[in-house]
Amino acid sequence: MTAEAANAAFDFVLPPALSAQEPPEARGVGRDGVRLLVSAGDGEPAHHRFTDLPGLLDPGDLIVVNNSATLPAAVRLDRLAVHFSTARPDGTWLVELRRRTATATEQYRGGAPGEWLPLPGGATLRLVGRETPRLWRAVLDRDVETYLRGYGAPIRYAYVTRDWPIEAYQTVFATVPGSAEMPSAARPFTPELVTALVARGVGIAPITLHTGVASPEKDEPPYAERYAVPEATARLVDLTLGSGRRVVAAGTTVVRALETAAAGGLVTASEGWTSHVVTPATGVRAVTGLITGLHEPRSSHLMMLTAIAGERPLRAAYEAALRERYLWHEFGDAHLILRT
Repeated sequence: MTAEAANAAFDFVLPPALSAQEPPEARGVGRDGVRLLVSAGDGEPAHHRFTDLPGLLDPGDLIVVNNSATLPAAVRLDRLAVHFSTARPDGTWLVELRRRTATATEQYRGGAPGEWLPLPGGATLRLVGRETPRLWRAVLDRDVETYLRGYGAPIRYAYVTRDWPIEAYQTVFATVPGSAEMPSAARPFTPELVTALVARGVGIAPITLHTGVASPEKDEPPYAERYAVPEATARLVDLTLGSGRRVVAAGTTVVRALETAAAGGLVTASEGWTSHVVTPATGVRAVTGLITGLHEPRSSHLMMLTAIAGERPLRAAYEAALRERYLWHEFGDAHLILRT
């Protein structure tokens, strides 16, 4: 399936009421109490709570998680906001300029190479040049992560109606700062649920992939992101697959990292930058399952999900999610895909 065909296949209407506006805790639901839609081959999608996850997996299965921690990556000016996305090897950062509105922000098409922007705290950001139609290469006159901890706020979009503290945007696995936006597929995990999984005999292993800014605009492909797959994780993935057990990625970021590390067939330890895009044409070699959120119409992530689930099962899952009024986005419900 081409990107165009995948987009056409999943060009559905997402009602605004199905966008989660706040963390589940603010709705009176625990992190691990969100709904869990389960897809397994051509079977009818099943409906669970995330707390059911241990019983849906088998002893010997492996969940691979992203241990990247979320930065308070949005810096707000009077009329603009700067979203710090991705550190580059040359010391520059990819940033997005957004126009502030009454509710959140919208894309800002201004800016010019060489322009200087004064930021809070006396900092200065210099625009170097465009990396994409939306992202700039830029240089801050001080250490970016230190600056963001003092002057940044979590990135939020218009469907989230108020600010939430950075803790609301961290997962239980977050230990390595670097993501512009939360690797949100792992948000429903809690220490208690992790304990239950381990007691069930399900393994958990980390990778690191620092996510850049998501695209609220449609049809925009992913761009290069920093990742690392440790030797121990690579070995566990290969042993799990070799024993006929499942490797379940907790998030599309994990799929991207593992599939990059599996370029030679087996998963090997590696790190650097990945531009790998998983599609039905490329297929997957390192994962047999995926825990993810629900993705927007025409999102490039839907090509990855199609590669894992197949087009008909994925279409059935999204029809069920819409019909049963599951919640979308980082504070929403979850989707478990198991290959059969």
